[in-house]
Amino acid sequence: MDTAATGPVWQPTSLSFIGISGEQPHGVAALMQTSQRNQRLCYGSSSSHGEFPLATNPSIVLHVLTECCLDPQDLARLEATCSFFRHAANFTPDVTLSLSELAALDMCKRRAIFRPMTSEERESLKESCGGSWKLVLRFLKAGELCYRREKIQAIAGPGHSIVVTKTGAVYTFGSSSSGQLGHGSLDEEWRPRLLRSLQGVRIIQATAGVGRTMLISDTGRVYAFGKDSFGDPEYGGPGSKNINTPQIVESLNGIFVVQAAIGNFFTAVLSREGRVYTFSWGADAKLGHQTEPEDQKPQLLRGALENKPVVQIAAGYCYLLALTCQSTGMAVYSVGCGLGGKLGHGTRSDERWPKMIEHFQHLRLQPIAVAAGAWHAAVVSEDGRVCTWGWGRYGCLGHGNEDCELLPKVVESLQGVKAVHVATGDYTTFVVTDAGEVFSCGCGESSSLGHLSGATEGQANRHANVLRPELVSSLKQRNEKVLQISLTNSVTWNAHTFALCDSGRLFAFGAGDKGQLGTELLDNESERGTPELVDIDLS
Repeated sequence: MDTAATGPVWQPTSLSFIGISGEQPHGVAALMQTSQRNQRLCYGSSSSHGEFPLATNPSIVLHVLTECCLDPQDLARLEATCSFFRHAANFTPDVTLSLSELAALDMCKRRAIFRPMTSEERESLKESCGGSWKLVLRFLKAGELCYRREKIQAIAGPGHSIVVTKTGAVYTFGSSSSGQLGHGSLDEEWRPRLLRSLQGVRIIQATAGVGRTMLISDTGRVYAFGKDSFGDPEYGGPGSKNINTPQIVESLNGIFVVQAAIGNFFTAVLSREGRVYTFSWGADAKLGHQTEPEDQKPQLLRGALENKPVVQIAAGYCYLLALTCQSTGMAVYSVGCGLGGKLGHGTRSDERWPKMIEHFQHLRLQPIAVAAGAWHAAVVSEDGRVCTWGWGRYGCLGHGNEDCELLPKVVESLQGVKAVHVATGDYTTFVVTDAGEVFSCGCGESSSLGHLSGATEGQANRHANVLRPELVSSLKQRNEKVLQISLTNSVTWNAHTFALCDSGRLFAFGAGDKGQLGTELLDNESERGTPELVDIDLS
């Protein structure tokens, strides 16, 4: 692509922009139109006045590609429809890459998760994604959509709460019966308290289980505190220790972790390369490997997921969901206990190895995020539909009844909205729309659904179950756009709920008897039915 070798030398004084006047095409259409006009110029075969050979400054092309084609699918369309973008660009350091592949690689390099990877690690990721930088970019972007990595987070754990600020600082509050707040004591905290022992460490993701907390730093290190066992059931086990300050999980050294999920009897982590590792709960190969229940050494989840890049994991009561980003599209796999049909395979049978939920293909639905409740599960699709399945007790599936659904089923009452986020708990489901509105259904215990607000409405109505998703009007009245909902996923603790808004404000409602709402309750109160502003600086 050296124009000097085959055509006249370009003179900077003759440079003029192409088609500046009038309305301009954008994105792929603009690039394809420009490509069709200037393909000969790029190879130095013409010197028409008013145009310039792109090869004289190849970074211009790459810049236009990366700025206009932010979607990996756009890059794929360029190669599919225009031979110019399929040819080797002859750019160093890899002269064999096409322009669209170079653009994809450039966008990968802009991401914090990709930058620290070695050349060998990047090539390994590329191969596992299907041998293309466009597919790697798709994998990275899918992970960014699934959960709030490197963004503000609020986690409503069982009896305690975690908040991660924009700068990576961590606040914890609520119950500390096992040291799960990390402040060095077993004292309850009724107000958000900064975790000072991790100052200087930037946390990008957090998760909570009964009596335990896990935090992940921007360097992929995992800190854990609370119950010192990954395999204890919710009610605790004999002889388990308590760790009341954050400790690095040494057994994960060498694994760059980006997400953790705490279920019952097990814990799972996801590496930046898309591999899933689990601790404990491996007896009889229940999670694709065979270990002792108290084993704290991470084991790679083998079987169908061994060579498929996973972008998100979600853990419920004795089961695990994994969202993969494959060259053929997005897919959900499940493994573990099938009670209530929560694995989504049409049966109540357990699965000892990860198995793909094939019903999404029948529904013509492309899942982009998964949520695992205690006994039921949900996904959000690319087109904004919501599917739920599993045990439908109290109406948590949103289908108007309490029936079990053994296969994913679209929530028909939400067809008028486009969902962008879903959260599931112990028999509760919340959905956030693209307009920032929130719908909820399921068990009304602890007032965690947020539908009723005043004492005049009566305690019985305040705890009413909701069989179909209803608008949470108490949040809408706040005139805030909600981005994320987090709710307690536990069968042994009363639930509470967080609503994180785009303004940076955080609201809480539901059970607050241990201080998990971040606010003091009156002597005769154990919960709040209306969203209360949490006094915390998230900036």
